[in-house]
Amino acid sequence: MRATQYGTLLLAGASSGIGGEVARALAPRSQRLIGVARRDALAGESVHADLTAPEGLVSVKSALGDAPLDALLYMGGTWETDAFTSDYTFETCTDDDMARVIAVNLMAPIRLVKALLPNLRRSDNPKIVFMGALSGLDNFPAREVANSASKFGLRGAVHALREELRGERIGVTVINPGYVGTPHVLEELERDGTNPDDAIPMADMMMILECVLNVSRSTNIKEIQLPAMSGTGA
Repeated sequence: MRATQYGTLLLAGASSGIGGEVARALAPRSQRLIGVARRDALAGESVHADLTAPEGLVSVKSALGDAPLDALLYMGGTWETDAFTSDYTFETCTDDDMARVIAVNLMAPIRLVKALLPNLRRSDNPKIVFMGALSGLDNFPAREVANSASKFGLRGAVHALREELRGERIGVTVINPGYVGTPHVLEELERDGTNPDDAIPMADMMMILECVLNVSRSTNIKEIQLPAMSGTGA
C-alpha cells in the first residue's frame, strides 16, 4: 500500500520527544512541514519560537503567511521539576514551575489554534491534533498536580473547540498516551532495567496519528486513549 502524502503540516514541539519523531516520519511525505520549537526541529523547516510568548505566535504566523494549513499538530509539552520521580513533591514546586507547565501545556495550544484558524479554513480537510496524556483522565493515579491539571484542561479545550468548529467541519482530536518509545524513553528503560515492551512503540503512535489525519471531513475522531498493554491505565 502506498504511503499517504500530506500537504502543509505545522508541528509544535518538533525538536525532541514524540514531536521530533513525528517530524522525522512525516517531513519526507509532506509538501511542507513546519517544525516549531525553541531549538532546531529534527526534520522539516525549523521555526524557532516560544509559543508561550506573543512574539512566538507572530513568528509562526509570519512563517506560514496566508497558506492553507492541513494539520496543526501540538506535540509539545513539559512538566514540573522532578516529575515522575520519587523526588517530586507538590509542596516544593515553585509558583514559576507550575505556571510554566500550564503555559506550555494548555495556554500555548489554545492561543496557537486561535492564531492559525484562518489558515486551517483554507484547507480541504483541516485537522487539529493535540497530544494529551493518560494523566488527564479521571482516576488516573498521577501525583504531578500542574501537569495533570494542564492535561485535564487540554481535554476540556479540545471538547469545546470541537463544538465551536463543528459547523466548519474542522476536525479536533486529542490523543492520550502512556509512555511512548521515543529514543530517550527507550534509553531510560534500558538504564532502569525495564522491558522496552512496557512502552508504546513509536510505530503504533504513528499509525494512530495517521488514522486521524486521513479520515475525511465527514468523520471526527474525538479522543483516543493509548496506554501501553502492561502500563498503568491499560
